[in-house]
Amino acid sequence: MTDTDFAADGGKPRRGFGRTFWIANGAELCERAAYYGMFISLVRYLNIEIGFTDVEAGWVAALFSSILYFLPTFMGIMADKISFRRALIMAFLLLTVGYILLGTGGTKKEESIDREVPSSSAAAEPGSSISADEREQIMLLPEVPRKLCVIVALIIIMFGGAIVKPVISGTAAKCSTNETRARAMSIFYMVVNIGSFSGKFLAGDLNDRLGLQYINFYAAGMSFCAFLLVMALYKNPDMKGTGKTVKEAFAGLLTVMQNFRFLSLILIVAGFWAIQGQLYASMPTYLERLLGSGTKPEYLANVNPAVVVLLVIPITHMVRRFKPENAIGIGLFIIPFTALVMALSPVLESITGPEVDFGLFSLHPIVVTIIIGIGLQGLAECFLSPKFLEYASKQAPEGEVGLYLGYQHLTTFFAWLFGFVISGYLLDAYCPDPEKIREIDPAQYEQWQAAVQGQGPMPEAYAHAHYIWFVFTAIGFAAFIGLLLFKHVTRKIDEKKALNGGA
Repeated sequence: MTDTDFAADGGKPRRGFGRTFWIANGAELCERAAYYGMFISLVRYLNIEIGFTDVEAGWVAALFSSILYFLPTFMGIMADKISFRRALIMAFLLLTVGYILLGTGGTKKEESIDREVPSSSAAAEPGSSISADEREQIMLLPEVPRKLCVIVALIIIMFGGAIVKPVISGTAAKCSTNETRARAMSIFYMVVNIGSFSGKFLAGDLNDRLGLQYINFYAAGMSFCAFLLVMALYKNPDMKGTGKTVKEAFAGLLTVMQNFRFLSLILIVAGFWAIQGQLYASMPTYLERLLGSGTKPEYLANVNPAVVVLLVIPITHMVRRFKPENAIGIGLFIIPFTALVMALSPVLESITGPEVDFGLFSLHPIVVTIIIGIGLQGLAECFLSPKFLEYASKQAPEGEVGLYLGYQHLTTFFAWLFGFVISGYLLDAYCPDPEKIREIDPAQYEQWQAAVQGQGPMPEAYAHAHYIWFVFTAIGFAAFIGLLLFKHVTRKIDEKKALNGGA
């Protein structure tokens, strides 16, 4: 690419978006496919192959995913200093190394470790379980170094991913004009969704063929492809207008955190995303423990981006004249019902039996309620997402809208931190690790093995597994009520200010 591909006024392309824009989006596609393939499998990988308990896996995944959304502001400052190209090269190298290191902590799939959840179609063989000593011998690493290796790997991935986020979106912004920016960001958003969909789809196939461990090696390969793409073809856009310092970033964060009005909205909407986050935190483990390893939770999770892609444009058009708080309210009203539907699988099973017949195919009632719930989540997202930034901007003091919107990602930070932590405790209480059951009550463990193969009911330990979704239903209703209270209180405050002449 020659320098003439960028215009003199801020690095905008003369025609279209320019090659750097498309190279950046290609790298983003690889990175998102890698990340979502790993992320949909992360909690199960930490539990099944690394040996973390449900609570420990919840905390590890919570800290990883939440800090990943906290760091981009500060990583963006670093990228401004060293150039976008150098930052992306470093980021994709970190991601490649991190994913490889994450994969090396796993178990050898071919050794048939009995921690794995049996498929509902697998034949049970009495006496096939192996001892704890035998399991330890077939690990790639001893337990403590294996866990430490994985934590180090996640830290490396966390920093790599936090660099990519602001640089790719920043490239999209710098390679567009004010007139074309909306189209540029819509293309970027579409690429993110394509990466999310394809990454989870491939993760499901890899898990079936090779095991959870190899999803990380696939993610490393995708990250390395992005590295090669950037090395060969990415050219720095014009960096004029950058140069914010870390001190200024921390000062801005402190300002935002001290604004009770803005922080309240962030925490309320975090309730929405905490429920959405259960696609990654609770749902995959929940399905495999109740139905076996043939349920393909990666495929089911893709119902969400599919619904968003199909409906976001017509719904955005429909709500274009809605007040932002009303559109957000619709999303927050729908979200608790998404969890409630998932909680009602025992009711559906009592009506239909163990299979719901759709003519050409049949599904277990749990799968049916999960699909409906995830589809409703996508619908709720279509109402909330387009209007959230507009509403959030209205909570910022005059002249500080840009500062406040720069920290709107705190919503995801709080949602992922809370959502993954509570998921770990809920899984442990209502849908526990079969290994834990085997240690406490071998008879219940044998009953569980038979149940996931369709040869009897679930043991008592799993009788209330659906209670997990009642908890998230309550969180969703609390978020909706919180928004109503927020609207009432802020309206009273604004009316009082107006009566006092804006003072």
